[in-house]
Amino acid sequence: MNFKKNILCIGAGYVGGPTMTMIACKCPSYKVTVVDINKARIDAWNSDTIPIYEPGLDEVVRQARGKNLFFSTDVDQGIRDADIIFVSVNTPTKTFGQGAGRAADLQYWEKTARQILANSDHSKIIVEKSTLPVRTAEAMEKILNSNPKGIQFEVLSNPEFLAEGSAVQDLETPDRVLIGSRETPSGLAARQALVDIYAHWVPSEKIIESNVWSAELSKLTANAFLAQRISSINSISALCEKTEADVGEVAYAIGMDSRIGPKFLKASVGFGGSCFQKDILNLVYICQSYGLSEVAEYWESVVKINQWQQKRFVQGILAGLFNTVAGKRIALLGFAFKADTGDTRESPAISIALGLLEEHAHVIVSDPKALANARQDLQSVSEQDMVFEADPYKAAEGAHAIAILTEWKQYKDLDYARILKSMQEPAFIFDGRNILNHKKLFEMGFNVFAIGKAPLKHF
Repeated sequence: MNFKKNILCIGAGYVGGPTMTMIACKCPSYKVTVVDINKARIDAWNSDTIPIYEPGLDEVVRQARGKNLFFSTDVDQGIRDADIIFVSVNTPTKTFGQGAGRAADLQYWEKTARQILANSDHSKIIVEKSTLPVRTAEAMEKILNSNPKGIQFEVLSNPEFLAEGSAVQDLETPDRVLIGSRETPSGLAARQALVDIYAHWVPSEKIIESNVWSAELSKLTANAFLAQRISSINSISALCEKTEADVGEVAYAIGMDSRIGPKFLKASVGFGGSCFQKDILNLVYICQSYGLSEVAEYWESVVKINQWQQKRFVQGILAGLFNTVAGKRIALLGFAFKADTGDTRESPAISIALGLLEEHAHVIVSDPKALANARQDLQSVSEQDMVFEADPYKAAEGAHAIAILTEWKQYKDLDYARILKSMQEPAFIFDGRNILNHKKLFEMGFNVFAIGKAPLKHF
């Protein structure tokens, strides 16, 4: 089949794989290839068990794979064939040198730019899909366009705004698609080429065009604002516990204000995932580099509140269990950073598990989709101190306390009367996501501690 254009995505992770799958399904006249140097990951994309758990994604992959959607480890050939290249490589926080702990580590991004240059023999459009510091496109342009071949590269910014657990829906009916480019004739032409792809299924009023710097900064800002709302309500949850106000009622009341709205106002053990903390710290570093210390401190406080909330949750378990958890069995229900994903990157469950282990608790981790990643995250922990158990009923057997750390729907529907009978007395539930019926559990016999609410105790 003769395809209209060849699209390549370098990086087959949480962004690249689902995004390219949707483009392939909606644009059958385009050939879409996803490449990655991780052979095991590519093999999984080509198998019946794709490497990412995302509701509905496997069905969409099957619709297009082998028709106009292909997964390969041949990065160089993919570059040679491509007209449009999406770059979705990892941009973790630096762990070394200047900006360590805050700045984005761009070494993989630059290596990819040089690999694109080395394997290109005609002009191409390069699309930033990874979340990057503002002005990164300029660095890539300098690398690519300083070539002696006379090849012209246009670098666009097309940040992703996916939420794990609803990525397929977010891709099919996005709130917006943002495309930034240089405001030059060639830049605008490249932008239009990308607009034409998304226009196959996204209404024109939801495709936003901007300059490339605005697009780059918009992604960091969006994540910072969302995380800020979570930290804001979590800070109020601590005050609610001291004053016997109910954070759920407070959140509902302020969320009814049309200027505020109800989203991201659910108090919890805190935010996690690959983006929020990384992007905020990147924003902090950028602000510091421009001498905007007050702005940097403001955004850094969002991360500090998040970390404090996780420590506060561990302290609450410790205080509730008579100021010691040494030798006690604590069952953690949920390890993924949110429901409907197996992703555990920056999950609050990691720091909470480690905090309990520091107090010599015996921790049992249960999760329907994230146990493999949990084992990896806690690989340094002795097997004598840590048990991984998929069945929540088995995880709770003999436990002194249960902590709900992920808002999996099935945790709402568990037979808690059965669980209570299998636990040590007095039995405790610490609801870190406020998803359970606390009054019912208390009447059943549990001592219930929830985020931002007065505890319900039998003593």
